[in-house]
Amino acid sequence: MAQKYRFLDTTLRDGEQTPGVSLIPEDKLLIAQKLDALGVDVIEAGSAPISEGERKAIKMIARAGLKAEICSFVRAVKSDVDFALKCDVDSVHLVVPVSDLHIKQKLKKSRGEVARTSIEVAEYAKKHGLLVEFSAEDASRADFEFVKDMYASAKKVAKRICFCDTVGVLTPDKTKEIFSSLQKLDIPASFHGHDDFGLATANSVAALLSGASQVHVTINGIGERAGNASLEEVVMALETLHGIRTGISKKELYPLSRLVARLTKVHVAPNKAIVGDNAFSHESGIHVHGIAKNAMTYEPIPPEIVGRTRRFVFGKHTGRTSVELALKEMKLKASAEQTDEILRRVKALGDKGLKVTDADLQSIAEAVMQIPKTPKVKLMDFAVVSGKQITPTASVKLNINGNDVLEAGTGVGPVDAAIGAVKRAMEGVEDIELVEYHVDAITGGTNAVVEVIVKLAKGDKVITSKGVREDIILASVEAVVEGINRLI
Repeated sequence: MAQKYRFLDTTLRDGEQTPGVSLIPEDKLLIAQKLDALGVDVIEAGSAPISEGERKAIKMIARAGLKAEICSFVRAVKSDVDFALKCDVDSVHLVVPVSDLHIKQKLKKSRGEVARTSIEVAEYAKKHGLLVEFSAEDASRADFEFVKDMYASAKKVAKRICFCDTVGVLTPDKTKEIFSSLQKLDIPASFHGHDDFGLATANSVAALLSGASQVHVTINGIGERAGNASLEEVVMALETLHGIRTGISKKELYPLSRLVARLTKVHVAPNKAIVGDNAFSHESGIHVHGIAKNAMTYEPIPPEIVGRTRRFVFGKHTGRTSVELALKEMKLKASAEQTDEILRRVKALGDKGLKVTDADLQSIAEAVMQIPKTPKVKLMDFAVVSGKQITPTASVKLNINGNDVLEAGTGVGPVDAAIGAVKRAMEGVEDIELVEYHVDAITGGTNAVVEVIVKLAKGDKVITSKGVREDIILASVEAVVEGINRLI
């Protein structure tokens, strides 16, 4: 069923309000370009009144020739609109507090004052050529009749209205009731949902199915507190559960998720729907056996739809089918007895609480099958210099296919510099991407043994490997080199 629902992506505004996140203009432009390619209708590029750097980013995005409508957040203040005008945006997201809690406690004003001022600012924005999305902040805790009166007044100047569940207290049933009522206003309505009770996606879908024409979303659901409605979840719920074509390029969802996670440094939870590491990963023997017969037994959608691949994870829950599938992928032919022994060793490691990486499994298989393995990449030596007034610098000597390669790199710290040097040494030999880096202290104290696990990718192939050392830098370099060898 084709149904044109609009998506306003606020990753660069509400998403950037995630505590600790601050994007430079160039990063915001890159994300905006990817959002445009994804097919979102509106990109809320930021909040123009915030700073000069924010205005630079918004202006860069507005002048990038994107197909999407470019929007700036503004308050009901004319000077905010003036800042937005200087950024060459197409529209403003005019946010007006409407609950008595916000009006009386935050603004120290009356309902009448707020209503009058907000309409004046909306008229000012429209007069200066801007489209206006009139947004009622904290609408889910406001007097609904007052909210509707505000919308009725704004209808004369606004292109769209928006109902904000600012602290995520709505339920899908209540959301349906609200948007069924708002349809009578005969103006396009948006929903802006937060995830404080884990209902942002459900509420967003309910709003669209009940009369809303647009939803506000963020990549990975990032945002203040528990975050916003997740673009990838809303899209896939509409597409898969309701058979509605959204116009979003679904194969780009996972690559964009990874980009946003990397640039914002906000880690995606492993159990996050659609884009989390575990969403298409399987360890349980029962599940893997079912997947081998028919992937739909334990997957609601094929991972390829959202730009992902299926992964089998190894540990104490691993079954024989997982090992057989992994050996097939490695192009190894093991006997029944060898397969049983490989499985026994994997389970033994899992019973000890250890993480079994892809590289571990391959090492176990080669040991059991007595396959001599000569690594193509050997770590010969490395040195790191770091200090308070010194840019962390590392030099690494690798032997690649029998040839010594010496490279150097800098980074934000000694580990980053060392891994950067390894990546530089591999340039022109193999195109390897470091997807994820994780470190845990196995023992206590400053001399703790650390376990470094990295996830590396070469094209569509992804592998995990680890290094265990008292020296975190050496553990990190060895993990990366081990992963590279397994990939190539």
